[in-house]
Parts: sequence; structure tokens; C-alpha cells
Amino acid sequence: MSEAPTNQEPPGQSGRRRAATLAASVARPFRSAAGFAGLFRAPAGPLRAGAGFFRAATSLTGRAVRHRWSRRLRVAVAVGLTAVVGSMIGVMLFARSDLNVGPFSAEMSVIPSVHGGTEVNIPPLGSLHLDSHRGPVHLRVDLGSLDQSRTEALIDNPAAISTAGERAVDEVVAGVARLGLRTMGLAVLSTLILAALIFRDTRRTAAAGLTALVVTGGSLGLAAVTLRPNSISEPRYEGLLVNAPAVVGDARRIADNYGRYSEQLQAILGNVSRVYSTISALPVYEPAGNTTRLLHVSDLHLNPTSWGLIRTVVDTFDIDAVIDTGDIVDWGSSAETSFVASIPSVQVPYIYVRGNHDSAAIQAAVARQSNAVVLDDALTEIDGLTIAGIGDPQFTPDKSETNAAGDDSGPELLTAAGDRLAQTIRDSGKKVDIALVHDPAMAQPLSGVVPLVLAGHLHRRVVSTLPAPTAPPPGPSTSASPVPSASTAPPPTFTTRLMVEGSTGGAGLRGLEGEDATPLSLSVLYFDENNELKAYDDIQLGGTGESNVEMQRNVIGLEPEPTPTPAPSLSSIQPSR
Repeated sequence: MSEAPTNQEPPGQSGRRRAATLAASVARPFRSAAGFAGLFRAPAGPLRAGAGFFRAATSLTGRAVRHRWSRRLRVAVAVGLTAVVGSMIGVMLFARSDLNVGPFSAEMSVIPSVHGGTEVNIPPLGSLHLDSHRGPVHLRVDLGSLDQSRTEALIDNPAAISTAGERAVDEVVAGVARLGLRTMGLAVLSTLILAALIFRDTRRTAAAGLTALVVTGGSLGLAAVTLRPNSISEPRYEGLLVNAPAVVGDARRIADNYGRYSEQLQAILGNVSRVYSTISALPVYEPAGNTTRLLHVSDLHLNPTSWGLIRTVVDTFDIDAVIDTGDIVDWGSSAETSFVASIPSVQVPYIYVRGNHDSAAIQAAVARQSNAVVLDDALTEIDGLTIAGIGDPQFTPDKSETNAAGDDSGPELLTAAGDRLAQTIRDSGKKVDIALVHDPAMAQPLSGVVPLVLAGHLHRRVVSTLPAPTAPPPGPSTSASPVPSASTAPPPTFTTRLMVEGSTGGAGLRGLEGEDATPLSLSVLYFDENNELKAYDDIQLGGTGESNVEMQRNVIGLEPEPTPTPAPSLSSIQPSR
């Protein structure tokens, strides 16, 4: 019997095969997912290449930035900025120089600017702007005070006046040259200091200083190359005066007249002494030994000639004190305070009341002088004479008869000041011999209160008597003034004389505007031992081109008695301007 073939595997082999098949079927999905993920891993090579390119470019740029030429460029820019800033600091803070231009003291300074040009400040009138040059530097000239000694030296030496203009040009040119060198030196010095603090490196500091020298020198050189000397004839004016063209024309005429006028001053002063020696021998009136002599001056208006005239009269006439009834300057500015520094040269007491051209600063400057006495609603005594005075309540340096200054206070303010002084005199309980005011409109309330009132303001001599005060109306007073009016005083026992002085300064420069200059006027008053006015000499010096001196002696009681002047007409007379 034969055996039949069999297909059965051993039991263990069959089980292993089934396990392997099952494992393969389970692992198949995972192999497919891995293959799918491989699609995303495929581009990893290009991305890595791009990142490498970016890193390479960044590295190249960094090396370029760190290259020595780039470093030098940054250093050069820093050095240039330091030089510019340092130069501006030095110029703005320290580039200024003082100089004398004729009788003026001036300060010149350089200021960084885009348009260049020159500015000349003339306090208190305003400033002149000249298109003198181009470039980044602006020249500024500040005219300061008038030097009294140099001014008087020019006046005492007429030959020096003709050459003053030529010297002034040379002085300005020399001053500008000195200022230019000073500017460059200060710009370099301030730049070196600033660069040393910033860089702390010798080479870079030196480079900054050299750059500052080039920048400053180039700026000044550009200004010199573009200089326009003719710009002085085309100024642009900024200031208080609205009619500048007319003023410029007047100024030229004033300069011409003053040149001719100053040539006669020496002869004028000499004639004062000769006239006095003649008139003092007249038998009409001979002052006794105990006579008090007062010199009345007014309205000097910043004319330096006045001081020489006043000193001559004080010495020649043996004057005991000078009375000044105001307007000693023109504008009341701080620059004019130096003018009153000549008061001590008079060497006698100088009694002063403020005028409408004199500010509080001018009054304070007068009060600081060693021999000056300022009266502002106050009293003083000189050689037994009791003198009261009050300043002008208005400060109107540009006052005119058309009231262009906007002075709308009216005469009431002036009358109120006179009332106040009259009340002060009554309250003092003293016999006051003289009252001082500036504007004659202030005098009427003093009628019957004092025998003599001295004033100025009108620029011409006026001698009159004040109307007697009227009796107060019956019934309760309706006056709103807190100060009792002089009209409420008892009837006077004497007549009050008003003496208005002319301009001792010839009304200043405005007195030279016309064809005939305003004469210089002043008066000598003689008081006896009873403090009564016995006589007065009116002195008048000739105008432009004249060397004559006129003097008239007037003896009280022998002179024609002045007629009373109605009070309203006083305010109608043209005031000083």
C-alpha cells in the first residue's frame, strides 16, 4: 500500500508565516506616511542654500561697514560737525569788540546768519539795516553813550571836526579788521576745547580746529568779497520815527549847519566875558557884596555845547547856584544818562526839575551827581533862598503841537501838578522865594503863593505876571481833585512874576533844522539880602554862523512892568518837541 502525499506544514511553521503577514499589513500604512513626509523633506537642500547666501551677504556688508574708509568718513563727519558747532558757540558768545567812533562808544559783534548784512542800533531812535554783504555772518554795531570829554574836545577844536568823518571811517575799518581776527581766534579756540572733550584724541582735535579755521575764514572771506560799500546810501530804518525820509534830509542839513556853527563857539564864549566886563560897569545897577546870583538854564536838549557856556557864565558872573527847569536830554533813554555826568564840572549847586523829555531814569542819573539837587514836589535852600519845585507829570519825548504822541491827559494834569506844589508850599509853613516848573501851564496855581516862578519848555524868552487867583464860587465845592486848588487860598499880598527861559541848548539838534538856528539863551538873576529879585541879565548867543552875544540887563522897578498874561494863552504857545 502506497503513502499519499501530504500538503500540511509543520504546526510551528504555519503560525510564524501568518504572524509575518499580519505584521507586514499593519506596517504598510506607516511606510506610506513616511514616504509622504519625504515629499516635504525633499526641498531642505535649497532652503539651506538660501540661508547660507543671506549669511554670506550679511557678513560681506559687515566687513564693508567695518572697512577703514567707512570709519574715516564717520570720523570726518563728526569732526566737521564739531568744528561748526564749536565755531558757532565761540562766535555767538565771545565775538564782540569795543571801539570808539568819533565821540561815540560802540560795540561791534558778529552773529551767524543766512543772509549776512549789517545792523546799526542807535538807541533810542531805532536801527539801520544795510545790505552790506552776503554770507553766513551778520555784523551788528551798537552805538553806546556819547563820551563827554571827546565831544567837548571836538567842539573846542573846530579844525578837528572837519577830519572827524575821515577818522571815523578809518576807525570803523580798523575795528572790523580786529573783530574779524578775534572772531577766527575765538572760533578755533572754542572748537579745540569742544573737540578735546568729545574725541580725547590729539589728531582729531587738531583736525577740528583746522576745519573751524577754514569755515570761519571762508565765511569772513565771502563777506569781504561780496562787500557793497554803496549800501550805506540805501539803509532800511526801523524805529520810533515814522517820517524817516524827512528826518534823513533834516539830518544832512543839521550836520552842515552844525559844522559851521561849531566854528564860532570859541569866539562866542570869549565874547561872553567881554560883554560882562562892559555891562557890569553900568551905573544902573551894581550888585552888592551880599547879592545871591542864580543862573537859570533850561532845555539843554543833549547839546554838549551848553556845558562850556554854563561853566563860562558861572565863572565870569560869580554864580552861586544853577537852576535847570528841565528837558536836559531829548528822549529820556538810558544811553543819554552819560550826558548829565558833566553837572559836577559846573562846581556850584545844580538845582533841577524834570521836563517832559526827561524820564525817571534821567532824573535818577541827575540825582546821583555830587552837586545836584532834584526837586520833585520838594523844597531846598540855597544861600538863604528857599526854592520849591516839581517835575513835569508827563513824559512825552515826541510831543508836538498836533498831539501825535497820543497825550490825551490835557492841561488838567499840568494844573494838578501846580496845585500839588502850591499845597506843599503852604503845608511847609515857610516863605518860599522861588518855584520851579517845566511847563508854564503848571504855573497858574502858584499865583499869589510865591513871588517868582521859573519855567522853560517854550524855547523862547517870556516874562509876564500871573493873573491873580479868582475867588472860589459860593456854595459847596464840586471839585473832584483831592488836592486843594490854589484858588481856595487867601487873596495874595503880592503879584507873582513868571519868567520862562529860552533853550540853553539851542533846542538841541532840532534847533539847527531851519535856516536860522535857535539861539542859546540863559539868564542871571540877582537877589538882595531880603531874598527879593532886584535885577536879571538876559544872555543870548547868536545862531548858525554868528559869533555875536547879546546881553540885556533888566532892573526891577526900572524896567517896564510885564503885563499879565492870561493863563489859557500859555498852553497855546508851541511846546517843545
